[in-house]
Amino acid sequence: MAAISVARSSCGLINGFKVSLRSVARVKYGAVSVTVPQTSLHRSCRWYSVSHLSVKERIDQKREAALQGGGQQRIEAQHKRGKLTARERVQLLLDPESFVETDMFVEHRCADFGMEQDRNKFPGDSVVTGRGRINGRLVYVFSQRNVMASGVIPQISLIMGPCAGGAVPEIFPNWHSVTNEDVTQEELGGAKTHTTVSGVAHRAFENDIEALLNLREFFNFLPLSNQDPAPIRESHDSSDRLVPSLDNIVPLESTKAYDMLDIIHAIVDEREFFEIMPNYAKNIVVGFARMNGRTVGIVGNQPKVASGCLDINSSVKGARFVRFCDAFNIPIITFVDVPGFLPGTAQEYGGIIRHGAKLLFAFAEATVPKITIITRKAYGGAYDVMSSKHLRGDVNYAWPTAEVAVMGAKGAVQIIFRGKENQAEAEAEYVEKFANPFPAAVRGFVDDIIEPATTRKKICQDLEVLASKKQVNPWKKHANIPL
Repeated sequence: MAAISVARSSCGLINGFKVSLRSVARVKYGAVSVTVPQTSLHRSCRWYSVSHLSVKERIDQKREAALQGGGQQRIEAQHKRGKLTARERVQLLLDPESFVETDMFVEHRCADFGMEQDRNKFPGDSVVTGRGRINGRLVYVFSQRNVMASGVIPQISLIMGPCAGGAVPEIFPNWHSVTNEDVTQEELGGAKTHTTVSGVAHRAFENDIEALLNLREFFNFLPLSNQDPAPIRESHDSSDRLVPSLDNIVPLESTKAYDMLDIIHAIVDEREFFEIMPNYAKNIVVGFARMNGRTVGIVGNQPKVASGCLDINSSVKGARFVRFCDAFNIPIITFVDVPGFLPGTAQEYGGIIRHGAKLLFAFAEATVPKITIITRKAYGGAYDVMSSKHLRGDVNYAWPTAEVAVMGAKGAVQIIFRGKENQAEAEAEYVEKFANPFPAAVRGFVDDIIEPATTRKKICQDLEVLASKKQVNPWKKHANIPL
């Protein structure tokens, strides 16, 4: 079982499809007008009369009103804005005819400010809840996140209209007088802001249909609960497939960038990678893929952005993803090319040590299979953080281009041989000794130095072996992660 939360539409009312039932209702401004045929009920009828309507007729009338939501005018207004209504969204998300609605007849009990009037009451209380199936797998659709279910079942929220805490939309016109800031509503809390700057949202889409179809795709990667293993589906991509393009993908010049996504796409099944937070903290890449049909979580430094350095935002982004994978039994594959933590006063004052420790904590705590591939740089504390052998990594590989060291050769030589001549010669000696994978292999920090082309084959073999991994952490009420 999994849960999906779909936020309310922009008009603040849940709207639905116009349907034909036995009694046809016309809804205008929330008031229901029903033409009831004048029929006499048989004395033996099981539906008992209340006023001039039978109970069954009242149920049909209420159901009609619930399906109409705020009324046909509001449905049309929603469509004019290029948006679907709540029930249209639910039907697009779920398999055909699989949705079973609950609490359709619930109404609010507020009696203040004229809310007790019938025109201000809507069956379902502006919320659609129920269960259905996505590709045959059970899912519940509801309107609020359940804290107690966190880590028990996957919970996915889809914001499809204004969704602010308290009365923010009403306060916004007075924003300048309160904060002395000139900012638009989109700049303050729009999709771009929250997917690129704040990191509050994980992805943004052009419209309702794109969002819902992507949600269906994403759902296929997830187990239904923390008691289920990572999903496995039939794969037509051979687990023994070699990837020759990887042999030359890392530039010989260590300061030259390359795209970690090229490595990820080349290795995973069918080149399918569902990236999470692609526009936030781009110096680290996280997302879901499959290896030989098995769902895996991918974490990788991105040399194209800030040389792949870890900073506050990327550490938090990575830690959240690793903990999600660990909560739902999804193996983690980590690609490492990290020259260190990003220096600077902004990072130090912002608490980079504390935030960096979140990623270290997440990897160390995780009990799922963990496979790590060092593609190039693995320097200092940042190397430790990226699912190293020191953090209980199950299998750690290095490519021939890997460099496992405290820091880069130039920086190290400037410290060790400060004020001395022939630093170029000393740097060459340092590179010869440490800028290669052998020192780490000698010390057991990596299990093998592999040819890049064989990476997919090695990972698939290891996942097969680690499928039966059982690791239990010591009992505790909860861990004290450095929040």
